[in-house]
Amino acid sequence: MTRFKKWSEHEYSKKERMITVLLGGFTFWIVVPILIIRVSYCLDQWLHLPKFHYGLTNPVIGLIFMIVGWLFANWTVKIQFSIGRGTPIPLMATHKLIVEGPYAYCRNPMTLGTDFFYLGVAIWLGSLSAVGLSLVYPIGILIYIKLIEEKELEERFGAEYLAYKRDTPFLIPRLWKRKKVDPFKEMT
Repeated sequence: MTRFKKWSEHEYSKKERMITVLLGGFTFWIVVPILIIRVSYCLDQWLHLPKFHYGLTNPVIGLIFMIVGWLFANWTVKIQFSIGRGTPIPLMATHKLIVEGPYAYCRNPMTLGTDFFYLGVAIWLGSLSAVGLSLVYPIGILIYIKLIEEKELEERFGAEYLAYKRDTPFLIPRLWKRKKVDPFKEMT
């Protein structure tokens, strides 16, 4: 874990962070969806899987999922870049624990947004194998988050992260914020 902490302590320039964000965006928003499309096409042919196609319903619902997911995930990138002075890439991690914006609703909003986007691609295609492929990313990233990232965040941010972890859902957003209860105020 100390390697991540060491990397996170290095201050990267705005230009270095922007290049990293653009490369990450190209990978996650263009390369991965193209892979889902191409591999699912091959799997559907090979396994003779039926399509689930309902006219305009597939593209409309798929596009809604894609737009919502893309907006939500990119909101997190903007917050990490501006407030946290970092990127989603662990080598250029944020320098501050971010608990506002989308992070006020769940601890892993970028994962949630990306999941919605990939699922939207699969729905648009009407492909069962694309749905399966769209689940590969969230399963892999959630394992990484649980086994590595959460421990690294505890090491870097200590009690502040533990309190955030206790009060904020892991993945499914709480659309309303809990009221902070001051026990001393209630006694008076």
